[in-house]
Amino acid sequence: MQELAEVPQSDLPPGKPAYSLPQLVRYMLRLGSIGFGGPVALVGYMRRDLVEQRQWISESDYKEGLTLAQLMPGPLAAQLAIYLGYVHYHILGATLAGVGFVLPSFLMVLALGAAYVEYGGLSWMQAVFYGVGPAVIGIIAISAYKLTAKSIGRDWLLWAIYLLSAAVTVVTESEWVLLFLGAGLIYWLYQAPPSSLVRSHKTHSIWPMLFAISGTPVADSEVLWRLGIFFAKAGAFVFGSGLAIIPFLYSGVVKENGWLTEQAFLDAVAVAMITPGPVVITTGFIGFLVAGVPGAIIAAAATFLPCYLFTIIPAPYFRKHGKRPGIVAFIDGVTAAAIGAITGAVLVLGRKTLFGTVWTPEMFKVGLFLVTAILLWRFKKIPEPLVVVVAALLGLLFYPYPQH
Repeated sequence: MQELAEVPQSDLPPGKPAYSLPQLVRYMLRLGSIGFGGPVALVGYMRRDLVEQRQWISESDYKEGLTLAQLMPGPLAAQLAIYLGYVHYHILGATLAGVGFVLPSFLMVLALGAAYVEYGGLSWMQAVFYGVGPAVIGIIAISAYKLTAKSIGRDWLLWAIYLLSAAVTVVTESEWVLLFLGAGLIYWLYQAPPSSLVRSHKTHSIWPMLFAISGTPVADSEVLWRLGIFFAKAGAFVFGSGLAIIPFLYSGVVKENGWLTEQAFLDAVAVAMITPGPVVITTGFIGFLVAGVPGAIIAAAATFLPCYLFTIIPAPYFRKHGKRPGIVAFIDGVTAAAIGAITGAVLVLGRKTLFGTVWTPEMFKVGLFLVTAILLWRFKKIPEPLVVVVAALLGLLFYPYPQH
């Protein structure tokens, strides 16, 4: 990622951020334009760029954002971007950071949707993803390793939470919000004495706010209304990374409403995987195929509006109470569980991408995954977009095209 001018925190008045809001928005636009690898890689990029390199965001603020994003339904990376915008610039910062992060990939899927309709499908997409898929697994594997190394430390209980969460994610192929809550409560009780919990009884008011927003209203049967209602539900009730929304979308888009064929739906998922930014932006592509540009706008807006609200409503409570010892311990516990789930998701995605249904490895994919991971491990300055472009070209070259 391109470096922006940094201002040392020590040279600033107390409480004054080390960056301007336009700088943060430009960063989010850039990340949304070239940030490949899905939610695992994207949250890793934000930590690397904003916490470690630029030092715009503190480690504690980043952990608070990751905890909130993991506890709330909706796309993980988008919620973290919104929260980081809120840290110093409140609702305006959250809004502009979120829009900046999502807008580039939305415009890309809009253009791909137009090409898809014009040319009757994107047959080249499978070939591109044949190469991009393994490279993306390599990218997110390195990101997951860095997150683990930087965040877990040497605490035995955090490691136990991390490993349990990873194992549950691998076995169930899903992420459990109750596991995150339980991990936070266990580490809270381990770190903070009961008396501090009693003294901090006012923090209990956080939890009603976390679950205050409920279901969506029933609308009429017009296609745009139906799109809006369906995708609002998708954004409001699906936990975990953007990949967790795919089964929900398949059920509603293909099975229940019959908006797309199975092939068109798979193409929509492929579009999301080969474009930068949040994976859940596939909703914009689906909306375009169903109802053109209005459908794309409504589908994407309806998907991201719940996660926006689920972030900015509880954010003041996290900002106010997040530095108390009990809450810090809770956040550390949830963070360990969240990173464990992210690592587990890498293993699940890796198996599905690199192996067949009977665990037969595809040597091209395995080789490309290993080369990607080794290069990113050895040469830390290699830009991820370049890796993705090279992988896409290799996919086009080596894809096993059907013989006619």
